[in-house]
Amino acid sequence: MAPESSDAVPDPEDGSTLRRLEDQLLGGRRTLTLAQVADRLGADVEEVRLFWHTLGLPTGAPDAVAYTEDDVDVLALLLEARHRYGLSDQAAVSLVRSIGHTTDRLVLWQVEALVEHMTERYALDDTSARLAVLDRLADIAPLLERQLLHAWRRQVVAIAGRFAAEFGGTRSTGTGDQLPLARAVGFADMVSFTTRTAGLGAHDLAEFVQTFETRARDVVTASGGRVVKTIGDAVLFVADDPATGVAVALGLAEAFGVESATPVRVGLVWGRVLSRFGDVFGASVNVAARLTEQALPGTVMLDEPTAEVVAAQVAGVDLTTQEERVVPGLGPVRPVLLRRARA
Repeated sequence: MAPESSDAVPDPEDGSTLRRLEDQLLGGRRTLTLAQVADRLGADVEEVRLFWHTLGLPTGAPDAVAYTEDDVDVLALLLEARHRYGLSDQAAVSLVRSIGHTTDRLVLWQVEALVEHMTERYALDDTSARLAVLDRLADIAPLLERQLLHAWRRQVVAIAGRFAAEFGGTRSTGTGDQLPLARAVGFADMVSFTTRTAGLGAHDLAEFVQTFETRARDVVTASGGRVVKTIGDAVLFVADDPATGVAVALGLAEAFGVESATPVRVGLVWGRVLSRFGDVFGASVNVAARLTEQALPGTVMLDEPTAEVVAAQVAGVDLTTQEERVVPGLGPVRPVLLRRARA
């Protein structure tokens, strides 16, 4: 019996596949060189080249016909915005880089997920699955594009809501040269990741990592926190207040306890951070990472200043100060074990 038409294996031998995809997604054929794009915009060639590199895309030879009318339109909007809002070169580059960095990873993630699907559903080898996905991209791209736009809009509204709640009643934070944001920052680090994944094939390794990341994200989100990034065997998260940070940390330690297939150690710190490039930076981030090394599987460790904040603001927890130890990069430290209070 042939596969149903909605999910049939496409013919990868169609030589026009890439051309059709380009026509659909690029808004037309490539008809312009880099110099012609710059001339149309009244801009310097190097300025256009910088934009393209910032997106994470190669420019190729100067006389290569590689650009479309849509490329000109998008660049024109950026240049207009720089003029209208007085954006500095640094701000403009950062905005473009955020798009390039995120979409590069996003597209790779989505395409690999489709390759895995084709491999499993039709018992294809990796090369055949990739060719099959290539032939399907023109059909599925509009759906992915719509989902991306919808998610972006919802994320903008979500962050606007957080800004309004945290800063709406103030005119100045008065932090001077301090890092601007007070946040709970935590790491959940999987125990013995290398040992647990040794010998896994491509499919099993992908499933192992995906299962861990998905479950960790679910725990963080359900507890009110936000995942900053995942790094294979670790999750970096933030929360806007100590109580939420505690809920996330304990939730992760309990969801990935010593009896689970992927137990974690958790470090949590309350402090000030800088948020840039979709990441967070600051001493508290480094301390949280170091504290995970001091935790036993399925437990949460705090530093003493964080423990003081938690003791004053969070109910229903027990705090146990540990023996002093020398932690590389931090020096002498007395970690504090965080647990739920016994009923």
